[in-house]
Amino acid sequence: MTLLYTLIILTIHTSLSWWSMTLIALVIVLSVVGIVGAVVPAVPGTSLNMAALIITYLLCPGEISTHLLLALLIAGVIVIILDYVAPIWMTRVGGGSKSAIWGSTIGLVAGLFFMPIGLIVGPLIGAFVGEITDSHRPDKAIKVSLWSFAAFLLTTGIKLMAGIVISYYSISAIYYHFT
Repeated sequence: MTLLYTLIILTIHTSLSWWSMTLIALVIVLSVVGIVGAVVPAVPGTSLNMAALIITYLLCPGEISTHLLLALLIAGVIVIILDYVAPIWMTRVGGGSKSAIWGSTIGLVAGLFFMPIGLIVGPLIGAFVGEITDSHRPDKAIKVSLWSFAAFLLTTGIKLMAGIVISYYSISAIYYHFT
């Protein structure tokens, strides 16, 4: 509601059109939800941040160079790919089986229902249960679950950093363009 009020006041006191104000609000919402999506697995955070960046590029010509846009979009695509590949690769490096990978994924989804602790503990327990059912060795299951957890922390950190950087460029470009 406060965002709507601010947009109405800005529209009355500036020469911005409702269309521009709506796009500015959309960029802000996409940026904030994108940063939240770096931590919440069900929200495609990096994709939302990239959408905000593209809207900003079109809304504020000259504020973001084409080279910067392409560099940030390529970095965003790399982050999205890493988000899918790194957990599988790190679980494999830790000696994990397919059961551990599936267990980690199921634990992540189940953990969404017990936020925020479930988000952290879910993949860890899931990988442990998956590996223990496959190998029947508790020491190996602990090792694999820790590798799976490290992958979760790594990819979450990378997504969070990418989201903050992309959002910074989007919001600062809007700020400098309209002030």
